[in-house]
Amino acid sequence: MDLEQARDVNIIFFDDDHWQHLLPLTYLRPIAELRIGLLSIREKWLLRIKGQYSYITRDHLAIKYPIRIQDDNLMINSTLLPTHAITNLIWQLKPMEAIMQGDEMLAARIPGNLLQDIQEPDFFNDFKINDISDNNQVDIRRITRTYHIFQYLSNEIPEDVKAFTQGRLSLPLSSTNRVIGEHPVFLEGGAVAECCVFNTTNGPVYIGKNAEVMEGSLIRGPFAAGEGTVVKMGAKIYGPTATGPYCKIGGEINNSMIQGYSNKSHDGYLGNSVIGEWCNIGADTNNSNLKNNYLPVKLWSYVSGRFENTGLQFCGLIMGDHSKTAINTMFNTGTVIGNFVNIFGEGFPRNFVPSFAWGGPSGFTTHPLEKAIETARIVMSRKGIEMSEEDVAIFTYLFDVTSTFRNWEKKS
Repeated sequence: MDLEQARDVNIIFFDDDHWQHLLPLTYLRPIAELRIGLLSIREKWLLRIKGQYSYITRDHLAIKYPIRIQDDNLMINSTLLPTHAITNLIWQLKPMEAIMQGDEMLAARIPGNLLQDIQEPDFFNDFKINDISDNNQVDIRRITRTYHIFQYLSNEIPEDVKAFTQGRLSLPLSSTNRVIGEHPVFLEGGAVAECCVFNTTNGPVYIGKNAEVMEGSLIRGPFAAGEGTVVKMGAKIYGPTATGPYCKIGGEINNSMIQGYSNKSHDGYLGNSVIGEWCNIGADTNNSNLKNNYLPVKLWSYVSGRFENTGLQFCGLIMGDHSKTAINTMFNTGTVIGNFVNIFGEGFPRNFVPSFAWGGPSGFTTHPLEKAIETARIVMSRKGIEMSEEDVAIFTYLFDVTSTFRNWEKKS
């Protein structure tokens, strides 16, 4: 049976070892739940291949993101972004067939009774393998580093907007706005924009359901604002930039991805950055995205335990979920901030701040787990989301597993 004929494709998104290179963004979610553009990786695939979905992920996440196995399962590597060519290849998969890139599996049709043996080294011996490593006709885009998220926005935002709005009409745009360029400005139901300038020369502008773009905002596409997002007055947004749902953004933002439920409401610069969920960027917080000597930026690696060369000239801030900055915070080029971090104080904090850190340039103490959970519970409830027991268990695991990076604890 071809996938095209299947009424209910059972899709399993699996995390490969690259999840470690995507920390701290993947401490609290499977890779497929990362948002790159308007949609998460999971949502991108489900627009193209209809079906039910679940995950193979790390043990501490499986309590919230369990696997669902059926007789016939379509496995998709969570780092893989859907392009036209790779989607067509996946559509053609038959049972006991796999698509590989060298020794890495990108997708496979696997009977449910075999899944328990998938970690065995000879598992794919009986599969028909299509190795596309040297196939120049297949465009492969994978998210295997945190900075890939903002790097790929120029492709992902237009493709997401096209796929998500196909066959639908935008709300009419108020005549108080000015539009430059040939790409569309798409407004979902309940979206409001007045007295703004949209430059769509380089890509579309998407304003989600019940989102608002306040007067005086200047936005250059490609840009996508998720449902309920508010773009504050006089914001200056340079594409490619996107937010998830229920964000508040303002000031100056360039080539950045804000995952969702996070606020950067005030003046200050954010560039070539990825911000997790439930973050709050204080007024006049700024990050550098270019070194004064113009050399490639180095970024902290959780895998090697040191700073590694990204090869990028522009690379700003990577911030995990539930982290916050005080007013007038400054970040150096290529800074990595963990989860549940509170940054404050005069000067630049160091370029790597581990999870549950409380402080700044003058030093850090540990943000107690109970206090972190208490604050997170309040913040989430303000958006109408109740913290689950699974969330608490994941946060507790995170506190324990990241203690090795909090060097000050070893000295006390």
